[in-house]
Amino acid sequence: MSVHWRYLDTPPALPGLFMQAALRRKVSGTQLPDQGLRCWMSVDPDKVKAFAHVCGFVPGSLLPPTYPHVLAFPLQMKLLTDKDFPFPLLGLVHLHNRITIRRPLGNVIKAQVSVRVGHLQPHAKGATFGVITQVEDALGLLWEEQSTMLCRGVHIEGEIEAAHEPAPLPMTELATWSAPADIGRQYAKVSGDYNPIHLSDSSAKLFGFPKAIAHGLWLKSRVLAALEDHLPASNVQVSVAFHKPVRLHSGVTLSASAAGSHGQFRVEGEEGIVHMVGSWRPASE
Repeated sequence: MSVHWRYLDTPPALPGLFMQAALRRKVSGTQLPDQGLRCWMSVDPDKVKAFAHVCGFVPGSLLPPTYPHVLAFPLQMKLLTDKDFPFPLLGLVHLHNRITIRRPLGNVIKAQVSVRVGHLQPHAKGATFGVITQVEDALGLLWEEQSTMLCRGVHIEGEIEAAHEPAPLPMTELATWSAPADIGRQYAKVSGDYNPIHLSDSSAKLFGFPKAIAHGLWLKSRVLAALEDHLPASNVQVSVAFHKPVRLHSGVTLSASAAGSHGQFRVEGEEGIVHMVGSWRPASE
């Protein structure tokens, strides 16, 4: 599918987009739009520092590997709340996330962010699609992301792809930490993601959750902060699959394979509940 790019002078304002998302609850079709959004954005060091603090990164000269997602989030919201987008944003389930760091994320002051959707596929519970993001500077491509989202109850033609599970590697327990009751609100302040399922028990219950749950990207960020000495700073791809959400407040345990160019990790909660599994490998493979 060819993409028709729309260029924005400034990032969209998030409050109005959340209002649009809250008002839209029905599926309006099964065709993804071919329009993508692009915008040059500036990197605010104070905002990066606040994000790093909430996610457990040690401040340094490089951007946290998940911070480009925060830069792109207003464009993602704009695209997913557009009248031509067929699925309601609230209610989508984040199944997988893959980021690829092409070059070191140092001295990034301004970058062009591009967002589009694609890869619509049937799923046992509905249909999935990808939110595809790229971040470029004056030298070219820096960072990429694909978030795979599920819209329940949508039927499209085609065969359901079988899941591929890599052979497990030996892992050891590396860290444990607490996901406090207010981490959803803390992460929302530094990321702009004010999805109500993360903010409080009362707002989460409006969308069918018994308790507030942690943001998936906060959990991935927190893991990458803990694995900073395990992974290369660039030419690396980190993929995760989200399993059971982390209910707030609760404790989690991170296990991982040995440091190196390839590896795997797992985040578990009480009684061995698996919240997230992931892996890393060279981006050039």
